[in-house]
Amino acid sequence: MRVDIWSDIACPWCYIGKARFEAGLAAFAQRNGNHDVEVVHRSFELDPKAPAATDLPVLDMLSAKYGVSRTQAEAMEARVADAAAGEGLDYRSDRIHGNTFDLHRLLHLAKAHVVQDALLGAFYRANFAEARPLADPAVLTGIAVAAGLPADEVARVLADPGAYAQEVRADERAAAELGATGVPFFVIDRKYGISGGQPAEVFRQALERAHADGAVRVLAAGEAEVCGDEGCAVPGA
Repeated sequence: MRVDIWSDIACPWCYIGKARFEAGLAAFAQRNGNHDVEVVHRSFELDPKAPAATDLPVLDMLSAKYGVSRTQAEAMEARVADAAAGEGLDYRSDRIHGNTFDLHRLLHLAKAHVVQDALLGAFYRANFAEARPLADPAVLTGIAVAAGLPADEVARVLADPGAYAQEVRADERAAAELGATGVPFFVIDRKYGISGGQPAEVFRQALERAHADGAVRVLAAGEAEVCGDEGCAVPGA
């Protein structure tokens, strides 16, 4: 069984959704023994026009994007932080909003070295739990090397804007062809599409169904939170 997951490091519901999916996957594995599940992370940029080098605080970005006061933006972030805490995740609102293209290119390098999931998790922690400046090549390099990538290959990719660029664009085209307009977006064996940061039980049930039969079904987003071109859903907003 294979699960393709489209996400962006800047997406809080991708961060939360990853934890929920992993909980659902663990429950599925407990019920189905050692059935192998391959997980492939795919690229999706929420803000491809964001500058590569930036010092724009996320709260300022939210205020401008939604036309709300800083106090209202803080309240929005607090509700997302509560959702993250419910999954045992730390969440900070003093992070910087910026371009994620280089991070996606490094994730494709990580896929070639079979450490993609580890690097994505490290990027999420660095962004949401630690508010580290991910536009800084030195910070990116440190995170990538700690996740298992060779330092010389990381340096090569960061120095060459074309490295893995086609792979990132191919992922984004595939998402568009599947009709994905927001992330996280999960596809199980090209049979089940799941949009948004669904509860762990939804993921477990979808894995069970895909394992049991070959019918093509789509699980709609429903009330699940997603991030898209218009921004990220906020609980209780």
